[in-house]
Amino acid sequence: MQSFLLILPLFLYLAGAISSLWFSARPSKSVRWAFGCALGASFLSFLTSLSLLISGTSLRVSFPGFLPYTRFEILADGLSNYFIGIISLLACATTLFSFAYVREYFGRKSVGFLGFSYNIFLLSMILVTLANNALMFIIFWELMTVISYFLVIFEDTQEEARRAGFIYLVMTHVGSALILVTFFIFFQFTNSFDFDDFRQTGPTLSVILRSLLFLLTFIGFGTKAGIIPLHVWLPHAHPSAPSNISALMSGVMIKTAIYAFIRVVYSFLGADQLWWGLVVLMIGALSALLGVMYALMEHDLKRLLAYHSIENIGIISMGIGMALIFLSLKHYPLAALATIAGLYHVMNHAMFKGLLFLCSGSILQATHTRNIEDLGGLIKKMPWTAFYFLIGSVSISALPPFNGFVSEWLTYQSLLSGGMLSSVPIKVIAPLVGAILALTGALAATCFVKAFGITFLALPRSEHARKAQEAPPAMKMGMGLLALMCGVSGVLPTFFISLLDHVTVSLLNTSVSEKMIYPAGLALIPVESRFSSLSTTTLALLLLAFLPVPWILIRLFRPFRQRIHETWNCGIKLNPRMEYTATAFSNPIQMVFKKLYQPREEVRISYLKKPYFLKSLVYQSHITSIFEERLYRPIQQAILRLSHRVRTMQTGSIHTYLAYIFMTLILLLIFAR
Repeated sequence: MQSFLLILPLFLYLAGAISSLWFSARPSKSVRWAFGCALGASFLSFLTSLSLLISGTSLRVSFPGFLPYTRFEILADGLSNYFIGIISLLACATTLFSFAYVREYFGRKSVGFLGFSYNIFLLSMILVTLANNALMFIIFWELMTVISYFLVIFEDTQEEARRAGFIYLVMTHVGSALILVTFFIFFQFTNSFDFDDFRQTGPTLSVILRSLLFLLTFIGFGTKAGIIPLHVWLPHAHPSAPSNISALMSGVMIKTAIYAFIRVVYSFLGADQLWWGLVVLMIGALSALLGVMYALMEHDLKRLLAYHSIENIGIISMGIGMALIFLSLKHYPLAALATIAGLYHVMNHAMFKGLLFLCSGSILQATHTRNIEDLGGLIKKMPWTAFYFLIGSVSISALPPFNGFVSEWLTYQSLLSGGMLSSVPIKVIAPLVGAILALTGALAATCFVKAFGITFLALPRSEHARKAQEAPPAMKMGMGLLALMCGVSGVLPTFFISLLDHVTVSLLNTSVSEKMIYPAGLALIPVESRFSSLSTTTLALLLLAFLPVPWILIRLFRPFRQRIHETWNCGIKLNPRMEYTATAFSNPIQMVFKKLYQPREEVRISYLKKPYFLKSLVYQSHITSIFEERLYRPIQQAILRLSHRVRTMQTGSIHTYLAYIFMTLILLLIFAR
């Protein structure tokens, strides 16, 4: 029965994709079928994965292959079930949101194709996490990449979308090539593409070969995850896609790379090398810090959120990196703690980043702009969207009692536990990375003070902002579901840690939930006794209890009659041009980190009469992406130069081409001999 419930959602996704194309000439019916099937499939898949995770059971379903080495087997173990649950839960929310959101494409774009791509995209992500065969994994991985490429360029009338799609396709296929090389190396030693054979043979390989496979895996999957410096596609692709797709790409698609990396390194390679963990930890710290610093300079709301995806992938990598360090030193309870920290942040990031992208989609649909400098005052026009965006902002800023706080608290505990190990390099590096995580959290809070304040508060800065209207009920339901999860996974972390314990048992044969949870189940105990305990449930209850206190005190000691007046304006009539801008807000940070940003400033002033009477003043500031300018642009230019030289071989002469063929045949004969 459970096998049937595991497979049924896959056919529902296929039914949604086919029916969406079938009814593409009737957009309303296409939307109902496409997203109705997707909603049913994602809800059923979530319930199935949750029941399997709670029971701690694994499922295998095998299908015969039609070609050699193509036996198709799906395996739903603890790690797969956890990621399927996250994908399905976010899919439920984005599908609810999509019922109303995609109506803006009626008459402009093919809604039938969008519904088809949406279902196949979700199906491919589920199959990536279920595949127990390398060839099947690569097929589904490529399907996920290609279908997401078409979703990125869905707004293909915009040059920005086409360029973003090209960068995305190139970068992710470079990563896919490295993953393919990894699996072929495994095949050389196993004569099989089955993951079960990889698990048996991988730990017996030489240290040098396993280290090579680790690097190929880290770079290959790191490209899809968006770690620095392989992140360049992400700030282009996520903003260009429709917002419901952006939520899925940022919330769960890039996490499939985290899933695959954990699967290969933990299960296939037997993580026993200290430097592997150090590499993941340091790259994670760099990604987290630089991701949030570039986000602070962004005024495009969706690009800002995209950079925060890089930041949070860095935080997840910190947890995974510490887990690999603890594994190499045989500290299994601490390795389980760090793994739980990383995996818990995988779920939390999916919830709050999905919420923030859906909120940005609601704003974009109402105002037709992503530039927060053109917004303002939306809290009165769109109060529900503002409320949900605030919850997402508090969650991503790691403030209690929401979910981002819990997973980052667990990550801090893992990092600071590293400072008590016998290894001197870890004693130095782990607390240093902890300090970087603290700085990252402070900068993230600053960034979302800017994002929320400039977008929702003060006066509208454009006609579109003045005419904005609240999102339809279906969109509010989708956002509300994720906002609820941000609260639940923050207030009740003990339930989710109990679920994650099944994952660490399947990966590490180690259980730590009993050490981390008080018998009453309301508080978390540190695995290492020198740290303090935490109860976000108590924090939430105290917060709810004290919320009415200020109002009661005001009513008791200072009775008043409500009077509404304009804001005090020093005798000057206020207008939107007097408001604080996003540029002004982030300018002090830009000045402090000038060496990193390398800003280019341009000021144009015209006078009615010099030097006292200004007519106009235009200020423009642009920052430099050091990775694009210093790393990728030279590579691009070198490839173009090489292409120009190779092009000289195309003479247009049939005699020259016959000579090429003749020379090739001679070389092949020499080689064969």
